[in-house]
Amino acid sequence: AFDVGTTTVVAQLVDIHNRKAVGVAGAMNSQARYGEDVISRMIYACGKGGLSPLHKAVVKNINQLIEKVTSEAGVSPEDIQAVAASGNTTMSHFLLNLTPCSIRVEPYVPTADVYPQILAEDIGIKIHPGGILETIPSVASYVGGDIVSGLMSCGIAEQEEVRGLIDIGTNGEIAIGNNEWLVCCSASAGPAFEGGGTRCGMRATTGAVEKVEIRNGDVKWHTIGGKRPRGLCGSGLIDSVYELVTNGIIGPEGKFHKNRKDPRLRVQDDVPRYVICTADETETGEDIVITESDIDHLMKSKGAVFAAIKSLTDYIGLTFDQIEAFYVAGGFGNYLDIHKAVAIGLLPDIDQEKILFIGNSSLTGARMCLLSEAAMERCFNISRSMTNIELSNHQPFMDEYIAALFLPHTERKLFPSVKY
Repeated sequence: AFDVGTTTVVAQLVDIHNRKAVGVAGAMNSQARYGEDVISRMIYACGKGGLSPLHKAVVKNINQLIEKVTSEAGVSPEDIQAVAASGNTTMSHFLLNLTPCSIRVEPYVPTADVYPQILAEDIGIKIHPGGILETIPSVASYVGGDIVSGLMSCGIAEQEEVRGLIDIGTNGEIAIGNNEWLVCCSASAGPAFEGGGTRCGMRATTGAVEKVEIRNGDVKWHTIGGKRPRGLCGSGLIDSVYELVTNGIIGPEGKFHKNRKDPRLRVQDDVPRYVICTADETETGEDIVITESDIDHLMKSKGAVFAAIKSLTDYIGLTFDQIEAFYVAGGFGNYLDIHKAVAIGLLPDIDQEKILFIGNSSLTGARMCLLSEAAMERCFNISRSMTNIELSNHQPFMDEYIAALFLPHTERKLFPSVKY
């Protein structure tokens, strides 16, 4: 099972006999050399560069991960009979070598929403020669199979109560609904939540600082795996911003109070930065810092996600309190502090027991589709029944986005529990 993400590709090896995952591995998406986000990659694919390099890059990623999980499990890649892949619409197009050019121009229509079952070897995936590739269907240009498989895996489409799914990655995709209706949208959040585009950012792997606490100028941190720190992952960045604003080191607009006497607050090459881990603490021997531009980058990302959630709930005429639960999916969900995510204005200020992390729901859904024809059928039904709101044509979204570029938000009444 594969989650083919814009920033990372994750594989899970599944034993069909006992229905258990027997191996997992992830890697940075090697398409990044052609562009940080899906738009720049589409521009490359539809210009002089062509589609082929992007298609080959993701297939190479998949083959390397297959090699890794099978060798660790002591089996051969030829033992694999089937692959299920879940990804956003653009990633699914790149995987299947479909031209993505119509995705980014009005009226924003992809080449395909439903993808045929094919032989994996037809696109160069090295498994059993007769092995098949099943790609989870998409909904629209910017709401793909990752959301469809996520919705299927957490059961929103089978419940009477209205629930929401927030998938926080390079794109922030939101879906709200129940067993009678489903509405969705997507906003570009950028790679900040996955550790991209920031000076000391990294994805959530061993050595990534996942938790940060600042008390009286003393910084405490914790890394994934308890190893020496190598960088800040998404949850570490969110913690850092929360701690900086709570301690009065930055203001609500995200700028450092430069007159403050704090040895960790430094200016280097005219760039203000705050030292989270000193050079003697890190694996690299260099300071791990968060800069003013990193904070700005994160605020734009959190602003896009919150504005999408707010725009969608307003569009369907509900308030946050009328939604039974919000499931939060994404690679960094395991490490995220809900209180801090709410306090910087990323997630709605509601009863925090209603916010539930479900990990990589795209990968979970792909695994379920490998094990069950009924699960795959549910994905087809979900993709056909969802209504997509194109936020680029929805004026309230831009107003909400601008209002969200503040800590926690320009409208403080939306965040009554936040005190700093």
